[in-house]
Amino acid sequence: MAQFLRGKQAGVQHDLSSGLAPELFALDQVARYGINSQISALAYDPVQSLLAVATNESRYGSGQIYVFGGHRVSVVLSSPRKSSISTLQFCAEKLLSLDSKNDVAVFSLDAKKMVASYSPPSKVTALLTDPTLDYALIGLQNGDIIAYDLDRQALAPFKIMNLWKEHDPRARNLPVVALALHPRDIGTLLVGYPQGAVIYSFKQNKSLNNFRYELQPGAPGGIPDPMSARRLRTPQLVHATWHPTGTFILTGHDDSSLVIWDSKTGKLVLARTLQDVNIDQSGKVLSSGGAQSGTISLNAPLFRIAWCCKQNPDDTGILIAGGGPMNTVEKSLRFLDFGQTPVYATSSWQVLSDHFAKPKSQYRLSTPLNTEAVDFCIIPRNSPHNAGASDPIAVVALLTSGELVTMSFPSGHPITPTNKLHVSLSFVHPFVNLISIAYVQRTRWLGMIERRSQGPPILVGGAGATRPMKRYEDRNILQTAHADGTVRIWDAGHGDEIENEAMLQVDVARAVGRMDAVDISHMSMSSATGELAVGLKTGEVAIFRHDRNHRFGQEIPHVHQNEFGLDDIRDRADSTVKEGLLPLTLFSQPRGPVTALRISDVGFVVAGFEDGGITVIDLRGPAVIHEANLKDFAKAASRGSIRRSTSNHNQSRPEWVVVVEFAVMSLEGEEYSSILFFIGTNLGQFITFKLLPMPNGGYSAQLAGTISLDDKVVSISPISADTGGPASASPDTVASLRNGFRLNGVVVVTTQTGVRIFKPAGAKGAGKTWNDFLCDSARVVRYEDRGYALAGLFGDGSVKTYSIPSLKEIASTRLSDTLDTRRFSDAIITPTGDIFGWIGPSELGVVNPWGSGQDTTLSLDKLYNKEAILPPRPTISNIQWISGTQYVTPSDLDILIGGPDRPSSKRMVEQMRSEEQQRRAAGRSADAAGPSSGGQEEGYWAYMQRQVQERTERLNIMGDSMDRLEEQSSNWSDDVGKFVSQQKRKAVMGIIGSKFGF
Repeated sequence: MAQFLRGKQAGVQHDLSSGLAPELFALDQVARYGINSQISALAYDPVQSLLAVATNESRYGSGQIYVFGGHRVSVVLSSPRKSSISTLQFCAEKLLSLDSKNDVAVFSLDAKKMVASYSPPSKVTALLTDPTLDYALIGLQNGDIIAYDLDRQALAPFKIMNLWKEHDPRARNLPVVALALHPRDIGTLLVGYPQGAVIYSFKQNKSLNNFRYELQPGAPGGIPDPMSARRLRTPQLVHATWHPTGTFILTGHDDSSLVIWDSKTGKLVLARTLQDVNIDQSGKVLSSGGAQSGTISLNAPLFRIAWCCKQNPDDTGILIAGGGPMNTVEKSLRFLDFGQTPVYATSSWQVLSDHFAKPKSQYRLSTPLNTEAVDFCIIPRNSPHNAGASDPIAVVALLTSGELVTMSFPSGHPITPTNKLHVSLSFVHPFVNLISIAYVQRTRWLGMIERRSQGPPILVGGAGATRPMKRYEDRNILQTAHADGTVRIWDAGHGDEIENEAMLQVDVARAVGRMDAVDISHMSMSSATGELAVGLKTGEVAIFRHDRNHRFGQEIPHVHQNEFGLDDIRDRADSTVKEGLLPLTLFSQPRGPVTALRISDVGFVVAGFEDGGITVIDLRGPAVIHEANLKDFAKAASRGSIRRSTSNHNQSRPEWVVVVEFAVMSLEGEEYSSILFFIGTNLGQFITFKLLPMPNGGYSAQLAGTISLDDKVVSISPISADTGGPASASPDTVASLRNGFRLNGVVVVTTQTGVRIFKPAGAKGAGKTWNDFLCDSARVVRYEDRGYALAGLFGDGSVKTYSIPSLKEIASTRLSDTLDTRRFSDAIITPTGDIFGWIGPSELGVVNPWGSGQDTTLSLDKLYNKEAILPPRPTISNIQWISGTQYVTPSDLDILIGGPDRPSSKRMVEQMRSEEQQRRAAGRSADAAGPSSGGQEEGYWAYMQRQVQERTERLNIMGDSMDRLEEQSSNWSDDVGKFVSQQKRKAVMGIIGSKFGF
């Protein structure tokens, strides 16, 4: 009976929800985008072309590891316990992490899961891996270094005791703060302690050199404080790394000093900061760093340093995060480009010191104002060696806020993440302030591509999984507005195969002609044309259209052409974009922030402003065709509720538009249909306008009626009273109006406290009041072919569905365990029932209550490519070999660490199998060429056994070889010395003889 009465009141004669039942209501986890918490660590693998991002533990969940590849490839790895991830490192087919609970976790990129976890006996202070080794070196709080076997997933017998105590037995608090393998000799290890650094030889099992940075009285160091310069002091070491050839080492200290040492002799070559050099010399006066007279400008701590090189390892430079003056607003990364390193054998100490004191050039890799980079991840071209700093092409910087910035290297030009990084990384590149969704036709979206001038790709690794082809005709096109004034548009999908994975980007700051105060408040995109309207808090409305840029590659100054209330901004198109969403026109009047915005599929835009203003734009001109203010409709409002006291109270409150929706339907009492747009306000006023054609081919807006509801309007859903389908103003529907098309429609208007179904513009209709909680978001949705229902998100953390027109509750389920209920007002419900809601500050979840209770967020993508070839590790030069450098190969180091009794690793077995297959192939070729003269062919397992035996014997052979090499090198040096002495003696005797006439 209630259904019949409400249907009659609302003008809906059929039950539009007859096919829906509570048993169809089961929550599906469809997808997740973004990052769950603040980013804490980064790592990049150039061989697999993968980027790993780790997060801290927060109220939104435990720290997680995200591994991103090309296109939409992504996998989420969880830490063994609820903790924050502090360190990430790729090592061949594995990924290692160190968390706040002191657990070292080993993840397999092939299996996409954790395969081992180890808790060392002491706090881990440093972690080191190399892609050519099966071991992870772990530096501990007590100063010891242990080795973890990644292949056998157990602790190796190898251990290095605290090396600094050999030089200073009385020293206390000696944790390992830095570990670095020699870039060309893997048998040499650089160990950093707070008191200094030590070079350790695996072959000789002893330290070769130690480096202690002491400042004598009068030397300023990195702190421009004359009081502290009066005493002897030792700044603590915080970083240590190698020169790309291993000739020098660099240590960074807690006073922001950068000290370069000769790795062979241990002599200090240069001590400097970013601004000053020779800071270890007495009487040196440091620069003020922009400080006022009589004050001291302190330097920021050194967050991270890396010694980079080009393809030529002698062409180097140092990339530094931190270390600059703290009183400056711009705290950018700094790159000191030293250029070609002088030849060590023929250069004096002064030449070497001048080389590092006077860089060839200095680059600032700028970060946003009032932010500072605390970490960075270098993107090398193809080599993972030299700590990933060989021939970099880009750098990803981590800011104090948790945001990411990608810059070219070494120029520091910003690199947009659009079509460079995974869409989830765009949520923190920079942060997303606002989202909106358009339901763009599939054929239209497939044709919307962006062609932009870009450098080499960053992420191409992995392989995406095949997903079901649901083939929705309307795609969920997500628009994200970012803090830097950019809008990125991409297909979020329906949990199905995404045909067009590309992302579009719109530079709103460029379109409005300024770089600051570009705060986006609303966005709207047309589903038929792909046009985009963006509203700002400063009152501008910018409109973009997909087109070819006829000014590609040209920077043209803007010429104001204000016609019909709009400014033509097509000349503000980005010169690097050849095709994409380009600026079209700009509406700019001081009317306060944009509070509502909607662009239709038939070329109209309606914008509402904080002062109550309403502006209607016809894109056919484009031109402003109507302007009004809500104050003009206050007296004309007719009551839809019997509580008239609310109306008098609302008249004293400011009112503005919060919802705009377009439709085509017949108004109450009319025999024809019209193009309509509806407006809902924050005080519950519902206003209907008609768009009427004019004789000159234009359109005009005419008020059709107003009605007052009880509270703030949340959503407006125009539907057909006969079928329940949307009564949208589509191009086909509007074109049918010429032929007398008529649509019997109603509107479902949801407010915070209730819902009303009625025929516009002024019918009372049927309604329902929410009893316990307010409604934050609502929409009429369709479930397959079973019917339509009203879905809403409520303050109790639930999603509820109601039948139409009886408004009877069908089903309800809680979302508080999945989505953040405090941000339900920012959530969006799509016509297919998908709910896009925030899980955390930078993570978006997609759920669907009309599902089967499945969780499809588990990634099936593949990460590891077995065919990717690891480049060979650089080796020592011929001169170093002749001079007696004891070179150790990765295989030799494997024996030294694992011992002769360790079975062959999986990697070695695969290598031997490959060599055996090659040998057999070569043998078959020889047999085909002629009869073999040898004996019986060796089998595979016999070959592997022989390899293991040879590996066991290699330890002694290597020692003997090194001893003979050292003896030969020493004899060669003695012979050279004798020859030079003889030549000098002959030259002197020749000169004396010529003087005496001999």
